Amino acid sequence: QVQLVESGGGSVQAGGSLRLSCATSDDAYSRYCMGWFRQDPGKEREGVAAISTGTGSTYYAGSVKGRFTISQDNAKKILYLQMNSLKPEYTAMSYCAANPNFCSIDYWNNRRYFRFWGQGTQVTVSS
Repeated sequence: QVQLVESGGGSVQAGGSLRLSCATSDDAYSRYCMGWFRQDPGKEREGVAAISTGTGSTYYAGSVKGRFTISQDNAKKILYLQMNSLKPEYTAMSYCAANPNFCSIDYWNNRRYFRFWGQGTQVTVSS
């Protein structure tokens, strides 16, 4: 099974920044769709950003465009999410997800599309 391990979560004041990391050792990482999701307790998991690791194509939720950047290091098999200008509304558990196919604009943010998930890392933004 593919293992995904998130790190980089924590507490930050509004307007601050955090960088999340997701590490995996899967040999097929170079042609995966890798995504970041967030989830508040009792709410549905929502797509934040995704990247096709083979092509570099990226996708973002409208609420984070211009503030968040998803990137990758295929050699090290690590996925990153740089989060800038953080707002208290973003406080949530963040999850790394993966699927062994290229991302698609039709379902990059659909939680049901992703086959593998990390256990999450908490992001807390205080005002």
